[in-house]
Amino acid sequence: MTHSTTKYLYFATVVTFCSLYAAQPIQPVFKSEFQLSNFQAILFTTLMLAPLGVAPLVYGYLLESFSAKVMLRWALFSLGVLELLFASADSYLALLTLRGIQGLMIPAILTALMTYISYTSPRDKVQHAIAAYIAATIFGGFLGRFLSGLFTDFFGWRFFFYVLGLLLILNSYLLKGMARDAKLEYARPRLVEILALLRSKPYVWIYASIFCLFFVFAALMNFLPFELKRINPASREAGVGLLYLGYSMGLLVSLNTRRIIRYFGSEVKAIAVGILIFALGTLIFMVEKYLVLFFGMFVFCTGLFAAHSLLSGLVNKLASDNKAIANGLYISFYYTGGALGSVLPGAVFQRYGWQAFLLQLLVMIALAFFFTRRLKGFEPGSHPQ
Repeated sequence: MTHSTTKYLYFATVVTFCSLYAAQPIQPVFKSEFQLSNFQAILFTTLMLAPLGVAPLVYGYLLESFSAKVMLRWALFSLGVLELLFASADSYLALLTLRGIQGLMIPAILTALMTYISYTSPRDKVQHAIAAYIAATIFGGFLGRFLSGLFTDFFGWRFFFYVLGLLLILNSYLLKGMARDAKLEYARPRLVEILALLRSKPYVWIYASIFCLFFVFAALMNFLPFELKRINPASREAGVGLLYLGYSMGLLVSLNTRRIIRYFGSEVKAIAVGILIFALGTLIFMVEKYLVLFFGMFVFCTGLFAAHSLLSGLVNKLASDNKAIANGLYISFYYTGGALGSVLPGAVFQRYGWQAFLLQLLVMIALAFFFTRRLKGFEPGSHPQ
């Protein structure tokens, strides 16, 4: 990859994740403006996550007919147009429909980005390249949530979605010089290939772990704005957005994965420590005070992104010719966990409150820790039979 192409690919990653999560911190605003229930409001995020759980493997079919360059640029352009339409819509049904269609564009972008970066990086630098990609997703996730909350206070909720639409269209234009990579035009994933990966123990434990971890992460991120409003009904959206500053720890962690692995002696040990830190962050959220929650977000994000960066890098080191399918499955488990986590724990939250909500999340973290411990004994560079 040329330097300019790499820069624009990471820019695409950041803006795409801004689009994915921009509605999350302002869901209480949608609830108030359109007279919605909590469940109706959280669908703005859930509908964006749900297609990501099933679509990554399907986009292999599209890559038989279109190069990654064509698919990526058109998906970015389409997502940009949809953001402009979303910012102009004035009914809940129209907004929800547009979010659902946007959700179909995002898997095309992320699958092409992650696989392109993986294929065009030397094998000994794959872990670092994927970690840099994860860093871009983290930065985009934070920036989308923070700026959405901030701009909503100053200019209303529509302004930031107009900005996102224009940036996505610009990004599509900037990637016109992206090289076509023949390796990306892979054959459609066959069921037998998918099952072969799922029969391989290390992949199963990795996918099960990330499912549980992102279930917890999405659940807490989706319901935290409502909890903040309950604690302090007068709180501003900028304050909600600022809470996500803890995302910065994710950047720090994901860009230092090699140092972390060296320090703990193995990837599996480092992942296990990340999950324990994630659990500690979840426990801190039991103290319902803004400053404590603000601090807890730093711990919470440190744990999640340490485990996520290491698990995704491990998938790419284990995979060789089937990187696209391995990455597609990883993304599928990741976002299926996220989609389910963004809505299912709400029943406990509504009926039993915040503390019970967090307890059920700790159970999921314990499962992730168990699955990760099952990885012990598999060397990172080996290829399971």
